[in-house]
Amino acid sequence: MNEYLSKYKGKNILVTGGAGCIGSNLTRALIKGEAARIIVLDDLSAAYEWNIPKSERVLFVRGSVLDDEMLKRVFKEKPDYVFHLAAHFANQNSVDNPETDLMVNGMGILKVLEYANIAGVRRFVYSSSGCGVYGLDSKIPFEEHDVSISLHTPYQVTKLLGELYTNYFHNLYNLPIVNARFFNVYGPGEVPGKYRNVIPNFLYWAMNGQALPITGDGTETRDWTYVDDIIKGLLAMGIREEAVGEAINLGSSTEHQVAELASIVNRLTNNKAGIAHVPRRNWDVKTHLRSSIDKARKLLDYQPQTNFEDGLKKVHKWFLENWDNIKRDAEF
Repeated sequence: MNEYLSKYKGKNILVTGGAGCIGSNLTRALIKGEAARIIVLDDLSAAYEWNIPKSERVLFVRGSVLDDEMLKRVFKEKPDYVFHLAAHFANQNSVDNPETDLMVNGMGILKVLEYANIAGVRRFVYSSSGCGVYGLDSKIPFEEHDVSISLHTPYQVTKLLGELYTNYFHNLYNLPIVNARFFNVYGPGEVPGKYRNVIPNFLYWAMNGQALPITGDGTETRDWTYVDDIIKGLLAMGIREEAVGEAINLGSSTEHQVAELASIVNRLTNNKAGIAHVPRRNWDVKTHLRSSIDKARKLLDYQPQTNFEDGLKKVHKWFLENWDNIKRDAEF
């Protein structure tokens, strides 16, 4: 990570959605890299201010990517780099609230791109979704060229829309963009809740002595990728010229079963309640996910290093250290 961190020394960086898991960990890394200023823009609709790293070099602005006044405020800081992580997150959330999803993930990125283009930023890195832009007609492992237009949730649709907008700004205005396609990111910094990922929710339920609900038979697999590996990829995307204009998978390129995850979480937390099988959600049609990271290796020297169970232990440790905040703010 240090190879790329040194390039951010003395620079201003805008991180939208900086209070979330990926954003807070990216901010923490940029602090270590001695960035001059990290501007965190977050409306705290799905994250919490206590999760933002504290530093005199971090400027937190509470606001939405839909708010022109807030965007003028953060771009007044003259960011050299933009990491656009803000999103209306989660498939079920988008099914329940499709109009909000379109506004935040569609209009939101369009507005941020417009300001970034006017500001002449050095790089615009967009958080797309590898779990979203590949469909049932895409072959496993998912390769970057094999995207689908037959998708199953508004979130998947708007994540692909975001890539179309970044490509448009690159093609017409020569804005230096990179599309980062994340796969099942997990790590410290994600508070559990109704629309959150399975790992923080499993840990929360297990620590409360509840059975872990599995949709399906448990043999379903996901490409869980630890957040530190994602951060390394993002930092490289901001610097490597070979990445400009590209869509690049950031995953672990390994599969783990949901039943295996549940077993590890129950063991880590000494939860005796076991598991409970529940009906699959009607949009949840992908039983297996695995990324190809050949392109990331070639363009970014990307190599995920965190073992799945070791990563889960780190998240459990974060839960223990922040349990009072998590218990207060978890929303189900």
